[in-house]
Amino acid sequence: MKQKIFDLMPPATLVALLLFWANVPKAWLVQQWLLPVVTFVVIAFVQVLEYFNERHEGWRLNKTEFFTDIFYAVLYSTAISWATSTLADEPMMALKKSLGIATPWVTNLPFLLQVLMVMTIWELGQYWMHRLMHNNALLWSTHAPHHHITQLNAMKGYVGNPIELFLISLGVVVLFDWNLAAMFAGFSCLSAISVYAHANVRADPPIWYAYAFTTIRNHSLHHTAISYEDTRCNYGNSLIIMDRMFGTYREGESEIVGQGDRMRLSIKEQWLFPFQTWLDRMKDRPSSPTSAN
Repeated sequence: MKQKIFDLMPPATLVALLLFWANVPKAWLVQQWLLPVVTFVVIAFVQVLEYFNERHEGWRLNKTEFFTDIFYAVLYSTAISWATSTLADEPMMALKKSLGIATPWVTNLPFLLQVLMVMTIWELGQYWMHRLMHNNALLWSTHAPHHHITQLNAMKGYVGNPIELFLISLGVVVLFDWNLAAMFAGFSCLSAISVYAHANVRADPPIWYAYAFTTIRNHSLHHTAISYEDTRCNYGNSLIIMDRMFGTYREGESEIVGQGDRMRLSIKEQWLFPFQTWLDRMKDRPSSPTSAN
């Protein structure tokens, strides 16, 4: 019975989020704190589930992992979110306005349909960006630190090089006119799915859920330590159905995760990783001979 309850937690969380956003007071929607607070409540809840029903003992959180995860979760919700809003979303909205682009018909669609559209449009961009990162050497250098993590936990989706975190946060959702509650619901559901997909929770949702949404089974295989080639599958961060559609889905699960001989990187090493080859060359370059007096 206990395991059945845990298996239903991911879909139950989505239902709870949909009910919340469908009934949230309009005055709350204009508060900038609301979406991050809801996100962190979900993370905290899943983190508690890890404690009561862990999937792998080797993924158990310690202080170093926990505070590193907290650092990145806060970084993403502050600095990365600000950068995305300032450098991408606001310019796109300004361009939309200058070109007179409007989609008023979107706000007239049913709430659930808008939520699904937000999730699909956002995840389509995420899927292709993620897939490109695994097939382009330069982009892989920004994404590789995320694959150097040696265990999966609720906040691990936020861990990575800041360049990658910025790139993966880009999307075109702001080009549409959404009901604000529906847009927030879409983002909340995507975030919750991703949190469960990275969490050390023994929860295997029903077949209908696992067919469309990414689970820890799918995503642990994407993080496998077997080889780099074996990570080139299951790119859907939240919607595994993208992989089914585009031929990159692979069945399986991996308890042993982490690339680069499973060498855990410090925050400093994660941030310097894309530039490490260049830094090593600079370090090895012989110094200029001192001019004779």
